[in-house]
Amino acid sequence: MRGSIRGVAAAVVAVTIGGAQAAAAQNPPPKPKLVNPVYGEAKIEITKPATKVVGGDVVTTVLVKNVDKAPIAGFVAEEYWYDRGGNPLGGGTYRHPRPIQVGEVITCTFKTPKSTKLDRNQVGFSHAHGPIKKTIVPKLEVPKPAKT
Repeated sequence: MRGSIRGVAAAVVAVTIGGAQAAAAQNPPPKPKLVNPVYGEAKIEITKPATKVVGGDVVTTVLVKNVDKAPIAGFVAEEYWYDRGGNPLGGGTYRHPRPIQVGEVITCTFKTPKSTKLDRNQVGFSHAHGPIKKTIVPKLEVPKPAKT
């Protein structure tokens, strides 16, 4: 009796697994779609650069949000420091490792060695396919990561 129950149970499991595999073969999971990035001028919103001294470095952070209609590929932010006479002193570069999606907010961080000559800074933006038009906003909300 036990042998026949086990045989029936094994047959039910085999049919269930086979049916699930057949359904998976007919309806494969959707593949993510690739979206063309922005070509030409891209639009972003930024916060005013926040600069503070941390140890022996001057650290500047800027929040950036993509407000264009397509992702921004090859995003680069560059910081330039000047002395009181307007002479350039160098700065730092931030490259985002992947395209910035529509509505995505990222944080650009620059570190420059502390010096008494540093007077003022300027941050410039560009991307792989053209210039960037920036709009300064008082505040940007960084979305919290989804809980899993």
